[in-house]
Amino acid sequence: MSTPMPSSLPWPTEAPAIPLLTARPVLDRISSLARTHEQDVTLVPGLAVNEEEIAADPPPALEQILDELSGIELRGIPVLNLVIEDRTDVGPYTLLGAATTFYPLYETPEAAVVLTIDDDGAPGVVYGIGEDLALRLAAPDLIAYLERFADALDATLNALALRGDESDPKGVARTEAAQELIDLYLFTALVGEDEEEDEADGTAHAAAEGPAVEDVIGEGVSVPLQDPAASGISGLPEGALLVADLRDAPLGAHVDLIDAEVPGDPLDLRVAWREHGRLLTLHTS
Repeated sequence: MSTPMPSSLPWPTEAPAIPLLTARPVLDRISSLARTHEQDVTLVPGLAVNEEEIAADPPPALEQILDELSGIELRGIPVLNLVIEDRTDVGPYTLLGAATTFYPLYETPEAAVVLTIDDDGAPGVVYGIGEDLALRLAAPDLIAYLERFADALDATLNALALRGDESDPKGVARTEAAQELIDLYLFTALVGEDEEEDEADGTAHAAAEGPAVEDVIGEGVSVPLQDPAASGISGLPEGALLVADLRDAPLGAHVDLIDAEVPGDPLDLRVAWREHGRLLTLHTS
């Protein structure tokens, strides 16, 4: 059963906000794609210009970015959501820790992309989470994830531009193709896939133009869960049952949390992280 999140979270505030100057190039690129492809892309205005009352409670470190951009919809489908109003602790979030240790950037009932938040409120790496609840390293930081998102959105729009939609006046097939393409270029790699999904995406694979599919959805290395005493890592939190070290792991590396060999139900475990989200420990809930 889902536990409702409080409307106002006790976010740590020691870390400074991500400077807008750092994010400006990628924000401008995303905005430009939205303006150029108004038929397919809707830019959700940032909080500074949004006149509607927002119930979301994002981390303070994202304040300057969220003033500029709240999200992106592709053919009406939210594909980037920087202002999450209703948070939950079920589905892809089942094994995650406190609500103040991560922030969703994209979510479906079965999958999510989350930004890790350190104890001082500093944003860290970005992980994708699929139905298997494994964590997949998606980007080293939020700016890098936005750049990866912009690349995927650009490739998707280029492929959509090649379509002939004369027989699709209501745009239903175009919307389905857009979903398949953004999955192909971005989300499949981040949240995993099964053979049925791979077969279903055959049309998108065939029609796609842009980065090589193998480069986009290449499988990453598996990072093992270790006994803390045998890991050689000092300063781990008390009560840690297992640890996974992704400090030197490449993008695409994944940790299979549900395979943790510990007594009891693996679904009762919870993840904690430090070192900008790259050092994971498992604890009992």
